[in-house]
Amino acid sequence: MTTPLETPSVVDATEGVDALAALFRGRRLVVLTGAGCSTESGIPDYRGPGTRARARNPIQHREFLTRPEVRARYWARSLLGWPRFSSARPNAAHQSLAELERDGHVLGLITQNVDRLHHAAGSQRVIELHGALARVRCLDCEALEPRTELQERLLALNPGFAERTAEPRPDGDAELPVEAVAAFQVAACTRCGGTLKPDVVFFGDNVPPPTVEAAFSLLEEGDALLVVGSSLAIYSGFRFLQRAADRHLPVGLVNMGECRGGELVDVRVEARAGEVLPRLAAALRAG
Repeated sequence: MTTPLETPSVVDATEGVDALAALFRGRRLVVLTGAGCSTESGIPDYRGPGTRARARNPIQHREFLTRPEVRARYWARSLLGWPRFSSARPNAAHQSLAELERDGHVLGLITQNVDRLHHAAGSQRVIELHGALARVRCLDCEALEPRTELQERLLALNPGFAERTAEPRPDGDAELPVEAVAAFQVAACTRCGGTLKPDVVFFGDNVPPPTVEAAFSLLEEGDALLVVGSSLAIYSGFRFLQRAADRHLPVGLVNMGECRGGELVDVRVEARAGEVLPRLAAALRAG
């Protein structure tokens, strides 16, 4: 770590941009992003200040694997949530990170998000810790299917279901009462008839070891870590802050709301990512 700031570590956007630029200038950045990077694209998060009070329990890995009614509930909600989720577009934060990579300031991204918005913005080196909702995987034969194709099959199996209205959720599905999914028909794998699962890491599951190794390898190449839009509440992200601290790397964090591991962060900016990152990109470009 660099020498701790003598002033409070939580700063506003204006002070924060200057502090982050001073911290990162001349260094190769690795960036860790969380849900707060995508909220400005219309995708809700679980732990942000606007969602904490109405948070719902996320899908649990073991329940999805063992309980057909949980799978039916997930796919019913996903049928309604997918159109809005898949139509989300990169915001200024995603675009600025892609720009910083093109300019050589960012080596690559480690993301906890499953929305593929970093790819859409033009980022090239992206490690998806939790997978991507754009893919569906068969648990029996491992065949992959684009989520867009599965949407058409779900619509055909459940005529009229898409006319329902529901509140969108952070993981690309929607809030529905239990009785609404009682008769929902779940699509099977087109190759073997097996059980389909979104190609993401549900809560209670583990990030695949090769993905973790690739992310740590990327962090080893960097001179500093920038965390964007993550509370670091879960270990899958927090471990990279710990590794950065072990390597004595400068760490900056841009996030709204509470955050784990604040004592390991050199500069923490309490502001929207879309407000801070374009200004940070401009400051680093100016030298």
